[in-house]
Amino acid sequence: MNKLQNFSKGLIKENPVLVLVLGTCPTLATSTSIINALGMGAAATVVLLCSNIVISALRKIIPDKVRIPCYIVLIAGFVTMVQMLVKAFAPALDESLGIYLPLIVVNCIILGRAEMFANKNTVPDAAIDALGMGAGFTLALLAMATIREVFGNGTFLGMEIPVLAQNKISILTMAPGGFFVFGILIALVNKFGKYKPKKKDFGCEDCPQADGCAMAGKGGCADAERAEVTAQ
Repeated sequence: MNKLQNFSKGLIKENPVLVLVLGTCPTLATSTSIINALGMGAAATVVLLCSNIVISALRKIIPDKVRIPCYIVLIAGFVTMVQMLVKAFAPALDESLGIYLPLIVVNCIILGRAEMFANKNTVPDAAIDALGMGAGFTLALLAMATIREVFGNGTFLGMEIPVLAQNKISILTMAPGGFFVFGILIALVNKFGKYKPKKKDFGCEDCPQADGCAMAGKGGCADAERAEVTAQ
């Protein structure tokens, strides 16, 4: 996998939200407005980038038996730094995101990339993976937030949209509406993504015991099982 493929896989093919279905809780909670979605996406991307780089750099030093607690401590440190910066320079965003900003510590996307990629690859590759996954997470949040804010609140970036502001679908800003939009987007990705696994034929020709099976030439394993049941 080259650098471009490593980055682009997080956008659609292995999108952490719409394909891997990770980070569902902050996705549903912070996708009610575009500003919240951008803030959460940016914060998660910064934490993901920093944690991936440090974990990859220390992958040969961190003992395997305590790697998960070490990852969580590192991630918690970066989340604390990001939260302090947001509180200092964007207090309105900090108040809007609320508890979901510090909860980035337990975001499955952060810990999942640390375990599945960062601790097995070099620092540059881990950084590119973090940027790709962070971009994919942000894009998924923006897609959901755009639909929910425009049709649910009748606004775009806080500005009222004529007609839609008087005919808003308020349920889209609630939990049921969030799950509905989430499901629609996942269905669209599955429909048009073309990343479905190939079906495998489990006939006798693919069976490792086919050469020694007496029933292989008499209708296959299924017929052999039926014959055994009938005999009993």
